[in-house]
Amino acid sequence: MFKPTVGPIIGHTTTNHARIFLRGELQDNALVFAGIRYRRTGEPYWSKGVFAKLSVLRDMSDVIALNDLATDTDYEYQAGWFSPMNPVHTVETVQELPLQWPREIYRFRTQSSKTSQPRAYVVGSCRYLRMTAGIASAPQLGDRTFASINSLADSAEPPISAMLMTGDQIYVDDLNLVAPDREYKDILKKYRTAFSQPHISKLMSGMPTYMILDDHEIEDNWPANKSNADDYLYKNAIAAYELYQASHSPTHELLANGQVSKRLEQYWYQFSEGDIGWFITDSRTRRNLSANDRRILDEEQEQALLKWLINSPARVKFVVTSVMFYPDRKLHGDDAWKAFPEQRLRLLETIRTRGIKNVLFISGDVHGSLTSRLTHSEAPDFEVHTIVSSPLCNSKLLPYAKVSTFILDQALARTPKGDYRHELTSEVISQDNFAHLVVEAEQVRVNYHDRDGKPLQSISIKLR
Repeated sequence: MFKPTVGPIIGHTTTNHARIFLRGELQDNALVFAGIRYRRTGEPYWSKGVFAKLSVLRDMSDVIALNDLATDTDYEYQAGWFSPMNPVHTVETVQELPLQWPREIYRFRTQSSKTSQPRAYVVGSCRYLRMTAGIASAPQLGDRTFASINSLADSAEPPISAMLMTGDQIYVDDLNLVAPDREYKDILKKYRTAFSQPHISKLMSGMPTYMILDDHEIEDNWPANKSNADDYLYKNAIAAYELYQASHSPTHELLANGQVSKRLEQYWYQFSEGDIGWFITDSRTRRNLSANDRRILDEEQEQALLKWLINSPARVKFVVTSVMFYPDRKLHGDDAWKAFPEQRLRLLETIRTRGIKNVLFISGDVHGSLTSRLTHSEAPDFEVHTIVSSPLCNSKLLPYAKVSTFILDQALARTPKGDYRHELTSEVISQDNFAHLVVEAEQVRVNYHDRDGKPLQSISIKLR
């Protein structure tokens, strides 16, 4: 067997289940299979292999689900791919082959079922990796932040449960004015290169990683800048996104055989860990820009989010939106929630009138990091926070956000029932960085680190 050409990537992981993405390679039109075997750390014997037949239609990649795992347990696994000599093999018959597995051993941990223990997460967005003629130029610049995240994960207490990548994991349009990628094969190559750099590859092989797209997975400020010629681009970019980012997420249902359905109806999804809930929105592909019904989330998604906010038993509710919920930018704000004030107000009014506590909006996009607090002039119990983490790696062509980037001297929204007012609760970070969130009984600690892992600032958000 050979090492995966991309991956393995640990995706959605629960107390007893894990999804693992990996890619092989086409072998002269012969059958190709990918496989994983695993065991509890410290046990001498491996499980039987779990296999998937790879297809060029999925860029020789697939997601393998591991089921009936033990809760709160360390596992190790091996992963690889091969092409059998017999052309009639199936995923069942290859289990009996005497395979020589790649030597590398990867590790992950299942969720704990305890509801009240502290949990930790890493959040980041906007990872720029310039490609020239299909080759990454200075790839170490786009990968060094992940080395720092790996180092933090080795010693973090509580252990880091997952990495949330909240948009712009690749830049399809990194040379937008010169030669933007439009062909499917070029976009696939960008994903393979971006996800195969050594430090991000190590991180994703052991830490559950949850992803959602933003505009640069397609085109800058999509779909506002869409032209009639962009249908071809969108089809190719979204097909690649579904393979490399959505495939290992919770949006895919499990089939009766324990494996992941290939059917995909939406990109937004939910997951939870203990008493912490996450709702990952698709604030990019379901937009309605018409004047009479402007939406950043389609109606189905908005209703699902409202239902989740009202009914979820989670003590802490994180809502991920790749573009900023607030504060608004002075310039170029029409790509974010600023341009959809009615829908934003509906969410805020629901949180206020229902008395929903501990709602935190997580976003990226602006190439600057900050935390801020939203209150209401006539509702002293209302409070919503936003945590912004961006960029993991910037381009020299793109500016960092600063305090002066944002509208901070006026109410976010005015209503007959009172004004929504916001204030920064942190400095604005104008350099490459990532956020380390620690959810405790009485607070969420937001620790920002620079690309070398050095602490930049720490903010405490009190829970109620």
